[in-house]
Amino acid sequence: MLSNLHTHTTYCDGKNTIREIVLGAIDKGFDSIGFSGHGYTDFHLGYCMKKTDEYLEEVKKVKEEFKGKIQVYAGVEEDMWCYTNRGDFDYIIGSCHYFCVDGNYYPIDSNSEKFQKCMEVFKGDVVKLSETYYSAFCDYILKRKPDVVGHFDLITKFDEMEKPKFLDNEKYFAIAEKYTEKVADSGVAFEVNTGAISRGYRTKPYPHERLLHILKKHDAKLVLSSDSHQVETLDFAFDDARQILRDAGFECVYALYDNEWKKDFLV
Repeated sequence: MLSNLHTHTTYCDGKNTIREIVLGAIDKGFDSIGFSGHGYTDFHLGYCMKKTDEYLEEVKKVKEEFKGKIQVYAGVEEDMWCYTNRGDFDYIIGSCHYFCVDGNYYPIDSNSEKFQKCMEVFKGDVVKLSETYYSAFCDYILKRKPDVVGHFDLITKFDEMEKPKFLDNEKYFAIAEKYTEKVADSGVAFEVNTGAISRGYRTKPYPHERLLHILKKHDAKLVLSSDSHQVETLDFAFDDARQILRDAGFECVYALYDNEWKKDFLV
């Protein structure tokens, strides 16, 4: 089954319209496609949706227009600092894109320079930064129970571009693994996200293999996603990600189809 539920369009920071994405997904042989515009964040309007009602109406229109060719779902990527109206959407991807320190919001993944500002806020203390990120994000996951957890270890996004701060640091992994254990039995699905690979930041998807092994031990559910911002990357590096999951012992991922979460076996 070919599916992607983490898809951005011109309603937020994507490059293609909803209709262009659907046509591209059909061309690629997708069974279902889900849109996940960034939920409205009143503290930062840089890349969130401002016209959510129009977004939902357009998804509804293309769902009907292409009925029988592809299944279309209206989702949202909700930031943990600003809840959306859950009932408006078919599913929620819960993500953390910011640190909030003393009422100020600092973006985690905009670019390397802005992430360096986060490091400065924590005075370069990787342990304190990691503990703060995972503690807040996992509290949100356990409280909110989103359908899917987005890019769980996002703070490692730029680690392959410069001198590593996290991925060669056992103190970091002790924290990341501790919090993975904390939420692995929460019942939510975790996405295996190839988006940073398509944009040239990483060579492997989120989450790191060490965290995947913990999720496997707890029999957690996984969803394969490309965090796509353009039609060309809808299934980017899916074959490589599937192999990583097979190597970690997973037999399937889950996809939204016929309005149900169904197993997609990694064969």
